[in-house]
Amino acid sequence: MSLDAKTATNIANVLSEALPYIRRFQGKTIVIKYGGNAMVDDDLKRSFARDVVLMKLVGMNPVVVHGGGPQIGKLLSKLGMKSEFIQGMRVTDNETMDVVEMVLGGLVNKEIVNLINQCGGHAVGLTGKDGDLIRARKLTFTKQAPEMNEPEIIDIGHVGEVESIDASVVNMLVQGDFIPVIAPIGVGKDGQSYNINADLVAGKIAETLKAEKLMLLTNTAGVLGNDGKLLTGLTAQKVKAFIADGTIYGGMLPKINCALDAVLAGVGTAQIIDGRVEHAVLLELLTDEGVGTLIKA
Repeated sequence: MSLDAKTATNIANVLSEALPYIRRFQGKTIVIKYGGNAMVDDDLKRSFARDVVLMKLVGMNPVVVHGGGPQIGKLLSKLGMKSEFIQGMRVTDNETMDVVEMVLGGLVNKEIVNLINQCGGHAVGLTGKDGDLIRARKLTFTKQAPEMNEPEIIDIGHVGEVESIDASVVNMLVQGDFIPVIAPIGVGKDGQSYNINADLVAGKIAETLKAEKLMLLTNTAGVLGNDGKLLTGLTAQKVKAFIADGTIYGGMLPKINCALDAVLAGVGTAQIIDGRVEHAVLLELLTDEGVGTLIKA
């Protein structure tokens, strides 16, 4: 079946528009945090895998860091184990950590690797334990109330933060034309495993790799202003002002701070993009308009 002239022209225009961006990002590292709806909807999963394979084929170096909170919760429920959260973080005892490692390092990681490989790529799955990639330390936080003489230190188990990144194994894979797919599990000096927020891991890996871009997929269109319109082209100064006046608040704060930290540490730009849109990664990378919020230093 042949294409009509209008459809053919539209395809040609899209390819022509993409060309300067392909040239610009050739040989550059793009770190993508993959999560949200894009990880649970079958069509979105396939479109993401195709995007990543195309990036590699045209000379970019994609590195994928994934989450898996809903999948962890689902398996815990099947096993009759309750999910408890404190200030948005999952309380992770020894048994829960076993499930986290099984889901993140096994089921979810290998599904993403398999999808990318089915689309013609060459993906390799890792956790932070491989090649001593992610060294973690235990995360604790404090609770202060007026009636308390001193703050209470709250222990939420095997929840960690990034202490350091050794990207040797990632660099080796990238140079070998593989696509690294990383589960956000780190290991402490004590040999214990720690579950780490995937946005934070993606940001720190982007910093270590001196990435051109950090892309954070989320379930919103990006950062919205008080009028409901998408905010983009944000500088560090603008981001801080929007946080101060309450425009940026709640669940968006950790993502925006992660993006801001990355660009201030030398990552070229960071984008918060809508993972609910098919081919969101390519639309952000290869078109004039883009589909999310861009943040630069």
